[in-house]
Amino acid sequence: MALRWFVLRVQSGREDRICENLQKRVCAAGLEASIPRILVPTETVSEIKNGKKRNYRRKIYPGYLLVQMDLTDDVWFLIRETGGIGDFVGAHGRPAPMEPFEVEKLLADMERTQEKPKVKIEFQKGESVKIKEGPFESFEGIVDEVFPDKGLVKVVVTIFGRPTPVELEYWQVEAI
Repeated sequence: MALRWFVLRVQSGREDRICENLQKRVCAAGLEASIPRILVPTETVSEIKNGKKRNYRRKIYPGYLLVQMDLTDDVWFLIRETGGIGDFVGAHGRPAPMEPFEVEKLLADMERTQEKPKVKIEFQKGESVKIKEGPFESFEGIVDEVFPDKGLVKVVVTIFGRPTPVELEYWQVEAI
């Protein structure tokens, strides 16, 4: 039995519900060995709104499910007959399995964001901001660079008539 990962197109916005329904159908049909895992690819994102830090799950690929399975006729028909599922991703109507390195990277990314959530920074280069905390509090500046991996924003502020770049935590600035 060759278990491979496949991608399914599903109704966008209903990924979690379709995933649950498919898992129930797999159990009812006794095909757990042929379809051991069904995933909605998500990442954990951290954002600060109204001064409160909040973590939430965001779908990485809206409208898609990942399914680890042995693609037999029974499995094919079970999946095709599940409501909300469109079709498999692949060429000419034939399901194309994901490469092992793609699966490893995706699973590792999902796990990493659960431990250390990805920071959501909504600032763009050239945007005007006001510094709300720290030594440059109430200074205004222009976003020069955004470093989402580090959670930093480089802002150019004018100090004594000279433009000066300052690196700040993303939560220390707000849009004007």
